[in-house]
Amino acid sequence: MLFVTDSLEFMSTAGRRRMLDQPWLTALPDLDKEQENVQVMKDAMGDQENNKPVNVLRHQLMQLHDIKGTLQSLSTHVVLDEVELFEIKNLAYLCNISRQSLADMQLTDHFPLPDIQEVFHLLDPDGTGVPNFYIYDSYDERLAPVRRKMKSANEEEMSSLLAQQNEIQQQVIVRLCDCLHPYCDALMDALEGMADIDFAMARAVLAQSWELVVPNRDGATHDFQGLFNPRLKQHNESVGLRYQPVDIMLTPGVTFITGANMAGKTVLLKSVGLAQLMYQFGFPIPATSCCVAPVDDVVFCIGDDQNEMNGLSSFASEITRISDVVYRSQKERLLILIDEPARTTNPVEGKALVQALASIMQTRDSITFITTHYSQLGLQCRRLRVKGFVEDLVDIPLTAQNINRFIDYSLVPDNSDEVPHEALRIAEMLSCNPELISSARRFMVR
Repeated sequence: MLFVTDSLEFMSTAGRRRMLDQPWLTALPDLDKEQENVQVMKDAMGDQENNKPVNVLRHQLMQLHDIKGTLQSLSTHVVLDEVELFEIKNLAYLCNISRQSLADMQLTDHFPLPDIQEVFHLLDPDGTGVPNFYIYDSYDERLAPVRRKMKSANEEEMSSLLAQQNEIQQQVIVRLCDCLHPYCDALMDALEGMADIDFAMARAVLAQSWELVVPNRDGATHDFQGLFNPRLKQHNESVGLRYQPVDIMLTPGVTFITGANMAGKTVLLKSVGLAQLMYQFGFPIPATSCCVAPVDDVVFCIGDDQNEMNGLSSFASEITRISDVVYRSQKERLLILIDEPARTTNPVEGKALVQALASIMQTRDSITFITTHYSQLGLQCRRLRVKGFVEDLVDIPLTAQNINRFIDYSLVPDNSDEVPHEALRIAEMLSCNPELISSARRFMVR
């Protein structure tokens, strides 16, 4: 997910902070609203007739300062300084212009901004129309005479005049803060509203660049067509390697996926998990089309969980996580992604643990997606297999660098309860040590 968020292009620090504050969404109305906002923003930005308001909106966001702290101070009756008053005036100025841009783009209903022109007028008594702030003479009738005297005062007089000016200006600032206090909520709505716009624009640009899609909803089913991993896809394309999207449907209960090494099983688990995370953090999904349902959490058990600092082996760390998953699934609806469970212990007990895990999770409402190399599990679970290595397509010497050209990553149903046995064949085609391959084949027939 970090690769996704690091790829967002924000116009303001407020937009980035808004992304960091984005909650994990589980309520369908909230999810639908986020997805709709990104889609309408993407459509509006893609309309050439909106080029001018889009550019104006971008320009306003680039000048937006994240003044949440200033507004919180104002709400607690803290007296602000001139710089903070400038920031508030600037926010009001940017908000008012952005309201017009949104109206031109017909996005006012999706991204409502408050009308805070009164705030701008309060901080612009001379009607300059610019966001710069100054303690104008018109704020207090005593200021103009003092400032006139300062122009011709000597050094001794200047000290006294400066003190008078500073006292009057401080009184003005106190009055201004009192006058601004009733607008605290509206100002905060303006700041957060513009941060929302920045976040939506960043996601819309990413959706356009990566060809992401807004998902549909279909009960508890997760159905991905053309699912891809954005980071891996970009990497493969950058080095001239083929990238193959995958179609996969997941339902409550257990789905096993089998396939030879290098068949992309772990990548598929990560891609499914990433898609779910993106959806529930309000992002479109890396697929050509999809149906997704919210879950309470996504749980990954992928890779080496060994923790030397806690004195835990790989198996101990893994089994602790799996145990926690079993407990949590009693009360939560989870998306559980487990890569080759119990592979670091002896095969007999490892297989028994996988069977036990699957038999329990098959009765839960969670979606459990497990890769495994264990055969003959004897479970009534859904099984998928990666088609894998297609030897008939090989027309050049096989190497570790080109083997992915000859792997079909698509999934097919597999009810055989057997896992593919392709490791030795692939190792042989990769010109591994002949003695090693021959010896392995002898052990296979024992």
